[in-house]
Amino acid sequence: MLITMRENKPPQNLHPKVTCILVNWNGWQDTIACLKALKEGDYPHLTIVVVDNGSSNDSVEKIKTAHPDILLLESGRNLGFAGGNNIGIRHALAQGAEYVWLLNNDTEPAKDALSSLISKILSDRRIGAVSSICYYADNPSTVQAWAGTRVNLWIGYARNSTEPHSDEWFHALYGASMLIARSALEDVGILDEGFFHYWEETEFCLRLRKKGWKLAAAPDSRVLHKVGASTGANNLILDRYFTTSGLRVLRLHSLVPRLAMFVFLSVRFSRRIFKLQFSRCRSVWDGLQDYLQTLPIVPRTR
Repeated sequence: MLITMRENKPPQNLHPKVTCILVNWNGWQDTIACLKALKEGDYPHLTIVVVDNGSSNDSVEKIKTAHPDILLLESGRNLGFAGGNNIGIRHALAQGAEYVWLLNNDTEPAKDALSSLISKILSDRRIGAVSSICYYADNPSTVQAWAGTRVNLWIGYARNSTEPHSDEWFHALYGASMLIARSALEDVGILDEGFFHYWEETEFCLRLRKKGWKLAAAPDSRVLHKVGASTGANNLILDRYFTTSGLRVLRLHSLVPRLAMFVFLSVRFSRRIFKLQFSRCRSVWDGLQDYLQTLPIVPRTR
């Protein structure tokens, strides 16, 4: 019991160094607004890094003009959510960041959003990651995602909660605003770049849990989120990415991956056929082909 209490004792430094990473892809308007909100925050030791993920418009120039004091790294091409964030994560760790805050560029965090995340993660050394409560930007009184979700690895189903839960309830956290401890990243590794869009943070959180790290919610950390900014709420694009990533996470983490992947695909095809959504069936098929092109998949050891 004494050992457990010692392990969970909060660190003495109440304001550790944090690097916030924003990934921009043709969304300079959202990124500029997010940076403005971040600069109004109350946390004293924050460094902000923008990663431009191969934008095809004038995002880089616009962001640099609006916020010349912010470091902007260019990927050169669109590496997806995982690849873009990993550029920022590697930079943050190299610069000595103790915590990395992954924040969607289409969000606007409250002034104390980061302080609340830090307060939560410092309460227990075994918390590897903690997420904010996200609210719809166009309806700020309505919860869009209450920190995270549970994951059904038999059928590849996960839907973010909109209601409060204890920390033990979560299988994965919502990556729109997620603070990660450096020690957790050094233990389990960075994001899996085999994912291009969707499920990246889910797979990362599943790795954390396998290594014994805890996940947590910070109820007082409030973030407004403009949902669907990266895909334009295009169901065809969503179906393709979601299928590819869903198959990958099942292959990596399901106890019976082949059966789970078969059920996952069967459900996705049957629902769209029943609704006569044949174009969406094609998108699911395209997602399957994208997945097959990535084989073989080797699980990450860290």
